[in-house]
Amino acid sequence: MELKIYQIDAFTSKLFGGNPAAVCPLKEWLPDETMQKIASENNLSETAFYVPKGDEFELKWFTPKAEINLCGHATLATAFVIFEIEKSKQTLLKFHTLSGLLTVTKANKGFSMNFPVDVFNKATITDEIIEAIGIKPVEAYHGRNILMVVLNTEKELTDINPDSEKVKLLHLHGLIVTAKGENSDFVSRCFFPNFGINEDPVTGSAYTILIPYWAFRLKKNDLTARQISARRGELFCKLVNDRVEISGEAVLYLEGRILIS
Repeated sequence: MELKIYQIDAFTSKLFGGNPAAVCPLKEWLPDETMQKIASENNLSETAFYVPKGDEFELKWFTPKAEINLCGHATLATAFVIFEIEKSKQTLLKFHTLSGLLTVTKANKGFSMNFPVDVFNKATITDEIIEAIGIKPVEAYHGRNILMVVLNTEKELTDINPDSEKVKLLHLHGLIVTAKGENSDFVSRCFFPNFGINEDPVTGSAYTILIPYWAFRLKKNDLTARQISARRGELFCKLVNDRVEISGEAVLYLEGRILIS
């Protein structure tokens, strides 16, 4: 069996920036075990697999360790493959996923994803949180499947060096750390050691909680964001009722074949 594979740098206009994702177009679903092995072999934060269903698509995402419910940058990468490589004439891509229906359109800068918002409920700042990130945050919140903490400044966020083993104990799914930005509305860093990703370069799904939080705090619905990992990423965000629009650019790094006997 021969499969196509693409590696896309998402949420960046420059090669070697943003977050790399692998994308594998399929005609029909492979066994989950096979897709997991491919994702583990790729050893990227996410590998996306999609299958056309008429004019729509089914989409799944796998980390090197497990299938996940939602991934933003690999969805953006998948849209890039469909729009720019497969030359789809559609104006709106519809993806059926474990998180429901997700849509992607072309935007002024790259592509715009439409995702459901996450909740954010006040959480207690525990000694375990402080020890894991090495600094006391000013606020902490629980999303549906994430813990988010807020620091005072972008410099504090830049300087933290979280202990991955201690981060694992904070929340099964992971940790978002955020602060008001110096050259953008807000900045963030994201850590998912339980999924084999100590720090994720740019995390589209995190913005389902980051956007409503910062929209409420800054009293504005259109926001600019940067994820200040080593690779960096730039996002253009908008809160629209109970949905968020997350936009960014993408660049093709690699295309090739997977050979499965």
